[in-house]
Amino acid sequence: MLYGAKMAWRYLWSSPGQTVLLIAGVAAAVFIFIFMSALIGGLAELLVNRTIGNLAHVSVEAPDRALPVLVQQPGRQVLAMRQVSTRARLGLSAPASWEKILREFHEVETIAPKLVGGGVLIRGDVTRQVSINGLRPGHESSIIHFDRGMVAGSALLRGDGLLIGKKLADDLGIGVGRTLTLRADDGNETSLTVSGLFSLGVSQLDENSAFIEMGTAQALLDRPGRVSVIEIRLADLYAAPAMARRIHAATGLDATPWTDTNEELFEALKAQGNTGSILKVFAMITVVIGVASALMLTTFRRRSEIGIMRAFGAKRRFILYVFVLQGSLIGLAGGLAGAVLAIAALSPFPPIDQVQPGQLPVDLRQGAIGLAVLLTTLGATLAALLPARSASRLDPVDAIQQ
Repeated sequence: MLYGAKMAWRYLWSSPGQTVLLIAGVAAAVFIFIFMSALIGGLAELLVNRTIGNLAHVSVEAPDRALPVLVQQPGRQVLAMRQVSTRARLGLSAPASWEKILREFHEVETIAPKLVGGGVLIRGDVTRQVSINGLRPGHESSIIHFDRGMVAGSALLRGDGLLIGKKLADDLGIGVGRTLTLRADDGNETSLTVSGLFSLGVSQLDENSAFIEMGTAQALLDRPGRVSVIEIRLADLYAAPAMARRIHAATGLDATPWTDTNEELFEALKAQGNTGSILKVFAMITVVIGVASALMLTTFRRRSEIGIMRAFGAKRRFILYVFVLQGSLIGLAGGLAGAVLAIAALSPFPPIDQVQPGQLPVDLRQGAIGLAVLLTTLGATLAALLPARSASRLDPVDAIQQ
């Protein structure tokens, strides 16, 4: 084995220009593989952060009550109307019990109950219709990342604190520390003090939502001890559909994954992933073709040497080993060179959460560097099998005579 390795090494560097060029070609293919993985993965993460990043992966709500059965009598007309969802009116009682059940699913990372209602913010003669969101104190940023988008004040909610978007605050002409009146749709109202302003880049949140402490929301909306929805974040957001089905089967509650409410985005992410896989396959094909063609040329040039080795008793297995090892060394050297080049070229790119408009969302962590080196070495080894078998089957007499 050691002698075979020496032979493979000598054959490789007997034509250094060809070997360097071949390694450079493999390195270029590996660089493309890593770059495409990092770019596609980074773009997917950027899209998720900008869209799904502030939404629950699974939303758990109480099921609607069945409509009463209406019996139609001859000669009479029945006027039917759509049922108003009982989820919005009543919500979930005893949320702590439901949370305990949901925490038993090991894929669940974060659980955050929320109470939702409608109302208006009032400052003098200026009013703005908003969605009222009651959040549990200390868990304000569990689902929506207020901590990443605070412009002024604090994201922590206490008592009469109010958290609103910077755009909504500008429309009302207020800032942190100002007092407003929040009136619910049923007429209840309370005075609140703006404790924080945020800007998340989502119009529904920045312009049309008001966030208050859970107890304050329950009193304002007349829903003591109830929540509208329990929001969940998972370790793997793409596992949301399967998790929603499991939660529904275990609890009987309605569980809605983010893929149902953002179906177009989900399809776009899948298409993007498929495109990246195709590009990676072509990069690997380039490696295989390059290594195979180079080793076929080497086999042809060294037919006489191979014939002499066979005449002196070298077995076919030894010849096969020498040429396969050449392919493996080329793949490993090219893979490592491409990985080093990719790390050097892609490291200066900013993290995904700091990407500015016009910048490439490249995430080196998703570059699959180890996979690229492994696949390249494996591909080059497999590419060497055909020329290696051809070399091992040479007839010694015919090879020496050529």
